[in-house]
Amino acid sequence: MFKKKMSQSPEVIVPMADCNTNGIQNQSWSSTKPSTVAFRNICYRVKTKSGFIGCRKIVEKEILKDINGIMTPGLNAILGPTGSGKSSLLDILAARKDPRGLTGDVFINGAPQPANFKCISGYVVQDDVVMGTLTVRENFQFSAALRLPKTVKIIKELGLTKVADSKVGTQFIRGISGGERKRTNIGMELITDPAILFLDEPTTGLDASTANAVLLLLKRMCKQGKTIIFSIHQPRYSIFRLFDKLTLLAAGRLLYHGPAQNALEYFKTIGYECEPYNNPADFFLDIINGDSTAVASHNETDKGGTQDQTLAEKLVEKYCGSSYNQETKTELEKMSSKGETKEKTFQKITYSTSFFHQMKWVSKRMFKNLIGNPQASIAQLLVTIFLGLVVGAIFFGVTNDGKGLQNRIGAMFFMTTNQCFSSISAIELFVVEKKIFIHEYISGYYRISAYFFSKLMADLIPMRTLPSIIFTCIVYFLLGLKPTVEAFFIMMFTLMMVSYTATSMALAIATGHNVVAVANLLMTISFVFMIIFSGLLVNLTSILSWLSWLQYFSIPRYGMTVSINEFVGLDFCNFTAQKLCSGEQYLESQGIDATNWGLWQNHVALACMTIIFLTISYLKLHFMKKFS
Repeated sequence: MFKKKMSQSPEVIVPMADCNTNGIQNQSWSSTKPSTVAFRNICYRVKTKSGFIGCRKIVEKEILKDINGIMTPGLNAILGPTGSGKSSLLDILAARKDPRGLTGDVFINGAPQPANFKCISGYVVQDDVVMGTLTVRENFQFSAALRLPKTVKIIKELGLTKVADSKVGTQFIRGISGGERKRTNIGMELITDPAILFLDEPTTGLDASTANAVLLLLKRMCKQGKTIIFSIHQPRYSIFRLFDKLTLLAAGRLLYHGPAQNALEYFKTIGYECEPYNNPADFFLDIINGDSTAVASHNETDKGGTQDQTLAEKLVEKYCGSSYNQETKTELEKMSSKGETKEKTFQKITYSTSFFHQMKWVSKRMFKNLIGNPQASIAQLLVTIFLGLVVGAIFFGVTNDGKGLQNRIGAMFFMTTNQCFSSISAIELFVVEKKIFIHEYISGYYRISAYFFSKLMADLIPMRTLPSIIFTCIVYFLLGLKPTVEAFFIMMFTLMMVSYTATSMALAIATGHNVVAVANLLMTISFVFMIIFSGLLVNLTSILSWLSWLQYFSIPRYGMTVSINEFVGLDFCNFTAQKLCSGEQYLESQGIDATNWGLWQNHVALACMTIIFLTISYLKLHFMKKFS
């Protein structure tokens, strides 16, 4: 049994069990009631678009057809070549596939699959979805804090004691090994001690020895009553012999479903015999691909088939008439007779913790990630300081004459546009961690709102507010702008508002995108048009009426509020007339309201734009496709 205790800060400590570095030596997995996953008449179709723009047509593609089976406690492997539908079947059984185009029934212990099944089962995705800047222990603590009211000791069971306080690793940070990383992913799902665990190709990217160690770990877990279902492509023999049940797919059809150790005997009875030196997994794939040289009797294989049938179709027919298929259907009929099937509600997510608890832990992880990723945080601060010094050196000590007027306008334009373009770094906020977010959300870690507000806190406060303050402090005094406390803080507040609005716009554009480059391109194009209507490159009063409305969508235009703050009360020597003119006169010539309300209405506009962009970003995050 896992040792559990109540704790304010969930710890993932070492239990009293001996373990080697490859897995569990003496078992201490909690006793779990054995669970059975049964599926009947599973069919899955997806609609794809083909052709060029203007003549595109929607084509329906069949991924799975008439799949039946029963997965019992033990290692249940789904085997097949690329494109056979392994991952699709796994996702359907785990309730993580888009329900559109899906028909059939899934039963858990003879009852219809519960709506919150994805939250009470474990699912290890093919690509690692752990925060690389956190340690193994911190990742486990995060999972335990959001998914359990109690703490669970699991590190030693997974053989991760030596690397418990090592960072998982990113592309910039050297971390733990591939096998340890995979076990960390498995451990994140074992926190809730699920009776059923799904894994999508757990050996992908691992060397043969490490892959074998991972499967041995899963095998030991099975002995404690867990039902483990996983897809796998081409395992070596030492891994294949660990399987309890084998499901063999080809082109979305079922070729075999039954005890793994009986598979060779079954294929022998239909005319295919495995050579003594051959790996059974390779042998099955060779048969499916038509490359097998171990055909014992062609007559037996071709009997009853037509010449137009593919080899896979013939094998499907053979399985449909086999005793294994009949036994499976008989068992499924018994299960379905116990309870009525009901319409599945895939969308329901249940949570073990409150909104504020989730927000606390997600925010805590975000700040740890920020600190552990200096390439993004410290680099941006250094760039801000460098740009501040450059601007201060170029426009140093502005004067109250014609040159000073031009320098002031140029400096304010640069300060405003710099805040806009620096916000492009926020694009990666939701794009880079999209896989992690989708996996954790559908697994019941946190609410979308808790994640969204935590991300804003972790980005807006340190990455937008602090650089704005530093930039203002450097530039303001080097330029020698209006020496009043009020003017200084208005300048700082304006630059912060511009940064918030531009960041919100970046989030609204980037949320839901998979490619950072596309979002970057859209942001750059948007800012280029906004700069044109900022009031520097063209006099806004001279723009044609049918185009002038575009200025109200320009963030830099509202950011040029700093010119009101700076110009009001100053006199400049006119360029041509050589006579004194006031800052108010210059603002009036640019169509800028120099009154007190003229100053603050721009801040109100920026605040409204920020709220609108953040709302769009949240709605896109909420309605984003969260199925595999």
